[in-house]
This record gives sequence, C-alpha cells and structure tokens, in this order.
Amino acid sequence: MSDPRLTPVNDRVVARWLAAEYPDRSPADPEPPRHVGWPVLDLSLSPGGPRARQLRYGEGFEVLERRDGFAFGIAALAEYVGWVAEAGLAAESDRPEALEWIGARQTHVYDAPDFKAPERMALPHMAIVATSEKEGRFTRTELGWVPTAHLADDLESDSVAVAERYLGTPYLWGANSSFGIDCSGLVQVALHACGRPCPGDSDVQEATLGEAVAPDDPIKRGDLFFWKGHVALAADPQTLIHANLHHMAVTLEPIDAAISRIMAQGDGQITMRRRL
Repeated sequence: MSDPRLTPVNDRVVARWLAAEYPDRSPADPEPPRHVGWPVLDLSLSPGGPRARQLRYGEGFEVLERRDGFAFGIAALAEYVGWVAEAGLAAESDRPEALEWIGARQTHVYDAPDFKAPERMALPHMAIVATSEKEGRFTRTELGWVPTAHLADDLESDSVAVAERYLGTPYLWGANSSFGIDCSGLVQVALHACGRPCPGDSDVQEATLGEAVAPDDPIKRGDLFFWKGHVALAADPQTLIHANLHHMAVTLEPIDAAISRIMAQGDGQITMRRRL
C-alpha cells in the first residue's frame, strides 16, 4: 500500500506520471507554480484535517486539485503530499527571480527601511523571499523591508549549529518553524539548511537517512538517535538536542538522562542510530 504522505494520489486524482498505477483516478498535471503566501501554512492528509506537517513562506507547492477551499498537491521541499488552504498559496509569477532565505531564527518585515517603522509580519527561519534593492541595513522584498543581516544565500555546514538556533522554541506537533516545531521538523530544517534532502517524519527519516551505526561505535556530532516516534541529534558524545514533549521545547539534554527518561515513559529503547 502506498504511503499517502509521499504519493501524489487522493480519492479523485493522481499525478499523471502515476496514472498507470491508479486507473480509477483522473490523471492530473500540476498547475502553474505556486508558493506558500503565509508565514506558515499547515499541510494535512485530508481537506481541513489535522496538521501533518507545516510549510514556510516561499516554499513551492504544485497544485493537482482544488476542492472546497483547499488545494491538494506536492510540497517538494518538505517531501510531502497533502492538502493546504487555497488562500495560503500565491502565484510564483508574482515574485522576482532573485531569491534568498531567512537565515536568522526569525525576522520582521517592515513598512520602510527603518527599525522604527511599523512591522507587517514575522517570518520564520528558512522562509524564502524575493529580494531587490538595499537601503541602509535593509533589503526590499515582495513583502516589505527585511534586515539584510537576517538574510542568507549560502548553505550552512553544521546541522547541529542550525538546530541549536532553535533552542527554546516551543514544541508544536507537526510543525516546522521557529514559531513552533516538533522532533522530526527540527531534524528536517537542520538538514535542509545544509542542503541535505530530508523527509518530514521520523519513521521515514529512520528508514532513509544515512547509515546505521553500531551501538559500540563512538557517538559523533550530528548522529541521529531514533526511538519509537521520536528523533534527536547528537550535539556531542554526551548531549542530545531535540524538540521534546517533556520540556515542551527544543532543549539540550544529557544522552544518558534522555534515554533513561524515555525508557521509563514506556517508549522503549533506542531503535536506531544513524550517521549522515
């Protein structure tokens, strides 16, 4: 049975390149490119259903079907398929070609290139904006003016350093931003910032990322620890960084303490350690 999170098919349509496998669905081609037009946009496995993952401003979304105010399609960067609110999408043709992303944990968009100007909205880390001229310490985007120091156009090199930028971020199930994030979302954004593909959920991450590490192999920075329904990164041989329910936030935690606590909660032992 296909994984609905990864397969562009619903009860009515299927992406044309999979049509032969689903003869009872109508083949669909993607609409002209769209991008997320809200700071964050929930993606669900059914129209109006609970959040499965979350998309950030500027991420591309290929629409295959529209229904009752929702759009079904492919979120390529998030490596996820599902439904989003139609109102949260914008036409990609509305933006200039020069794109950068928010490199800071989050930023504000201002009415004018002035720190005292009214702010229009907040954008999370890894939101993608179109940039044009600079004035003083600000850069103009399609949304307004953003501090130039908060923009980035180079990939990061240390996924753990990216994750540490999220320390203190509130835990939020299925979320992927600096406004709120869960365990697999933290791993995904940490790897995406370094230019590494990464699926959105911990079970798929465990099955596809890196290579399995023997239990007696010394722990290295960036190793991924997996439990049932949970994933964490090794910050160093003694410490994990993870978004967790115990603290309801992204925290650093001694590895031995985390393992003992998770086992005491009945979630079992580590199922896998993997190295990228």
